[in-house]
Amino acid sequence: MSEPDPCFLSTDELLSSVVSEVVEIRVREHAVLRKLAELDRRGAAEELGYKDLPQVLRHAVRWDLKTARQWLANAHALSHEITPTGSRLEPDLPVTAAAVAEGTLSTDHISAVAEVMKKLPAEAEGPVVEFAQAHEPSAVRSFGKELAYRLYQDDPEPRDTEPAPPTNQHVMRWKGECLEIWAKLDKITGAKYEALLDPLAKPRPETLEEGPDLRTRSEREGDALAELVDLMLRADQLPEHGGEPVSLTLTMRYEDLVSQAGQAMLDNRERIPAAEARQLACNAGIIPLVLGERSQPMDIGRKARTFPAAIRRVLVARDQGCAFPGCERPPKHCDAHHVRFWSNGGETSVDNAVLLCRNHHRLIHHSEWEIRMVQGLPRFYPPGWLDPDRAARRNVLHGFEGTQPSANRTDRTGTLTPAWVLPQPRPHPALV
Repeated sequence: MSEPDPCFLSTDELLSSVVSEVVEIRVREHAVLRKLAELDRRGAAEELGYKDLPQVLRHAVRWDLKTARQWLANAHALSHEITPTGSRLEPDLPVTAAAVAEGTLSTDHISAVAEVMKKLPAEAEGPVVEFAQAHEPSAVRSFGKELAYRLYQDDPEPRDTEPAPPTNQHVMRWKGECLEIWAKLDKITGAKYEALLDPLAKPRPETLEEGPDLRTRSEREGDALAELVDLMLRADQLPEHGGEPVSLTLTMRYEDLVSQAGQAMLDNRERIPAAEARQLACNAGIIPLVLGERSQPMDIGRKARTFPAAIRRVLVARDQGCAFPGCERPPKHCDAHHVRFWSNGGETSVDNAVLLCRNHHRLIHHSEWEIRMVQGLPRFYPPGWLDPDRAARRNVLHGFEGTQPSANRTDRTGTLTPAWVLPQPRPHPALV
């Protein structure tokens, strides 16, 4: 019998139908949770070559990692455990498990109940689940908080614990065209930071041409931080990424740089106008990395396993970060990987290399994912269980995607796509 058209149902009938179908969905979700628990128990992730089961689910059902981890946590909270001797242990939340099996609780309810039960005794699970069967998950959290207060309000106040030693924290977040920075530093590091910043943040001396310095304190300190960054980039000794000193990479067409047209892309995939790129290049000094030209050692054969800095620069210009489909990791978080493993006779060359973040580097080495170079560009082929056709995939998240590192390779306009690496000791002649 076909499903009746919702247009011909009364409001009561529609609501009743929705409730009935949601209950069926929740029952099916309980079946999924049981299967997830069994997959994790038998070590399916290791069998498939993945780090853990959430990474498998990320590809199998296209869940975000946060969602996959939450489902797995719920699965463990509701599933029976089998000991090495074969004994069957009750789940952590047996009352919740029974309610979920009947379809009266959603996965969000499970998370809320599990959260509040961390602060409540086991015998409180019954009242919490009974409340959850009549209220939304946010109300369950409030109920659990109130219940905990009533249970423990007469307990003695806990003794003050020794304060934890301060830790340095730093947060960066792009908002529009600006990078917002928040930092929390210990006393010693904070004092060093102040000592570095204060001399650069002093008001400029008043002059006849410019008048007094009208910048606010926050503006002066912001400019001082920008100057400090420039000073660090010009320093003789810097920390390393991928075997070479920290550098800033801009990728754009050479003609655009000279004519101050178009855009350049930074190594964090933010775009800036070509005119700003030209000014930045003139101030810092650059050397062009025209892909494959200026006798860069693009291929060093079998004599070395590790990739030299020159080859890594070309990989950064070509891949713009982790090349695995869907990954947004920037180049500084990536390793250079031999497409044909070095241990199997693969050469250390651009045509046998790809940038991969640590997670996907491990995945390629331990799973059935394959990489092949197609017209000089990496293509990824998923395992048969994920895609029976094993159709080729590529990463479409990075800008300037698919730049071939060869002197004869051109883009759609017939123009070579070079990358300039900052800072370097001498400027490009075209910019002098």
